[in-house]
Amino acid sequence: MDDTRAAMTPKLIDSLYTEAMLLADEARSYFDKVGREERMALDPLVRVGFSCESLKVTTRLMHIIAWLLTQRAVNAGELTPAQANSRDRRLGEPVDSDPEVLEQLPESALSLIRSSSDLYERVRRLAEGGPPSDEAPQSPARSLLSRLERSL
Repeated sequence: MDDTRAAMTPKLIDSLYTEAMLLADEARSYFDKVGREERMALDPLVRVGFSCESLKVTTRLMHIIAWLLTQRAVNAGELTPAQANSRDRRLGEPVDSDPEVLEQLPESALSLIRSSSDLYERVRRLAEGGPPSDEAPQSPARSLLSRLERSL
């Protein structure tokens, strides 16, 4: 078993979920209020890019939140690890930002974009560290014993 999966404790999942929800609330608040004013001050073409980037932030966060809710369901025994690893429950594909658009955006927007990208990358690394869908998680001690046995 991968050590990353062993590190995916309910406390870690809850902490990431809280972070994602707070960031989603911050993004909603910004894009509905201050961001709207900042967007209106931009050139029309840059405004379109700003709107696209706001949708990308929202998409990234929704992918993260959906995946974390799935992990919470596994921890609660509502889903098996195999069910959680099905194609429709995996972490959604990343939505990359356009560097040329980013150069023209206000710093407040850039901060949210970077924060959502950073959180996505952390969750992606965690998601990729899980066991194959038909492998049950082992305790770290059993994992160590298995590795020792294989090395002999």
